[in-house]
Amino acid sequence: MPLSAQPAGSAEPYVLAASLDNARHLSSLLRAVHFQDHATCFATANGLRVTVEDAKCIQANAFIQAEIFQEYTVQEESVTFRINLSVLLDCLTIFGTSSLPGTSTALRMCYRGYGYPLMLLLEEGGVVTVCKINTQEPDELLDFDFCSTKVVNKIILQSEGLREAFAELDMTSEVLQITMSPDKPYFRLSTFGNAGSAHLDYPRDSDLMEAFHCNQTQTNRYKISLLKPSTKALALSCKVSIRTDAQGFLSLQYMIRNEDGQICFVEYYCCPDENITEAEL
Repeated sequence: MPLSAQPAGSAEPYVLAASLDNARHLSSLLRAVHFQDHATCFATANGLRVTVEDAKCIQANAFIQAEIFQEYTVQEESVTFRINLSVLLDCLTIFGTSSLPGTSTALRMCYRGYGYPLMLLLEEGGVVTVCKINTQEPDELLDFDFCSTKVVNKIILQSEGLREAFAELDMTSEVLQITMSPDKPYFRLSTFGNAGSAHLDYPRDSDLMEAFHCNQTQTNRYKISLLKPSTKALALSCKVSIRTDAQGFLSLQYMIRNEDGQICFVEYYCCPDENITEAEL
């Protein structure tokens, strides 16, 4: 295969080299976090993490495990760079977003280190395209410090339940209110839009509920404008884990199964809306 060999003239070894038989697996995951132009990429022996932030209020992470790639090597403990995500997606879909049946775009991705561009070699139907994308100094990212010991409430839902909720609730509302409780209403989503208040309840024994671990009653509001980007990941996912910590920070972790049955994860962290008082709740 033409993409398996190291490109000619590359005297210096690559600190990151990875190959995929189907570039669409990567592009679909990256589209799920594409709500800003730039992203920070972290590569370790475990795989690739692509992080996007906005206004220091929301962070999205796409996790692509090393096992997803046909070849994956990292020569340093960690490799980090910032890249224009819009340009990267344009390059990954240079042959189009939908391949003919039985065809796919093969990808080889190489990075030589600080100051060098990210190089993509894409091949489909015998045609090879080489793209070089400039990399930048990575920004310092928010650390939501969302370790499992700090989680107060956690539920796991089949994604179709949350997709139905976003379809039924009033999205003219500025906020989505989430109530999680060991007692009724257990899990409630509320909006306050032009048509009035709307509530959607999920009992803990619902067929859509896969796990229910709530330790205390929490009601928090989140700006819908911040949550809307996560609906891209929701559309691709089969399950979603919803977690909150003591401060009301929200984690939405989407489990996504690609065409080959491989599992990847996209996670969104969102700050609670602080412009409300306890009386409003």
